[in-house]
Amino acid sequence: MKKTVLSIVFVGLLFAVSCKKENSEESFGKPETTTETTTKAQKPEDLGADIFAGKGACVNCHKPDVKLVGPSLQDIAKIYKEKNGDMVTFLKGEGEPIVDPTQYAVMKANFPVTKTFSDEELKALEAYVYSHLK
Repeated sequence: MKKTVLSIVFVGLLFAVSCKKENSEESFGKPETTTETTTKAQKPEDLGADIFAGKGACVNCHKPDVKLVGPSLQDIAKIYKEKNGDMVTFLKGEGEPIVDPTQYAVMKANFPVTKTFSDEELKALEAYVYSHLK
């Protein structure tokens, strides 16, 4: 009788453990549905704005419509569009200054930061600057 009861308990525990294992294996590798995975991807202009004001610290020298230390975003966008310039290449430190060459030394000091940005981040910055075209 004791053996029968112990056998039933053992089988019950084995079943419970195996069911739990199957459930955890089912969810393994499957993305969970969260608010983060169901929200829309950030638009490049918005990502660029975040980088511009945040880790890029571009806002310290550039303003949307007035020259500060560097040219305004409107001027940068206008000149890059007119001259068919490559802003991403410039931000990588691989292009010539076309907006205000007299300020190149000041901007060059920022290349150690901009060179760490991914291509996606650089393109987002470019999209943000171009969003200021008038």
